[in-house]
Amino acid sequence: MSKVEERKQAIIKKYKIHTEDTGSPEVQIAIFSEKIEELAGHLKSNKKDHHSRRGLLGMVSKRKRLLSYLKRQDEKRYQVLTKKLGLKQV
Repeated sequence: MSKVEERKQAIIKKYKIHTEDTGSPEVQIAIFSEKIEELAGHLKSNKKDHHSRRGLLGMVSKRKRLLSYLKRQDEKRYQVLTKKLGLKQV
């Protein structure tokens, strides 16, 4: 198992709701947050990498849509997750 897969499994294990959970909004948002942080670090040292910047904007947009969905479905789970990840509440 590669380093990326191990980190992804660790995130899933930390944010899953039940034992077989791999695709709940919480897990997806946590994985996107990890990818966003990693790509933001890359862009700080590679300012002219516009292709990656576009990918970053897409990921931020997708995470925002997932957060709005979670907020509509279950406000309490939304608040717990944003606090856990250190995100601003929309």
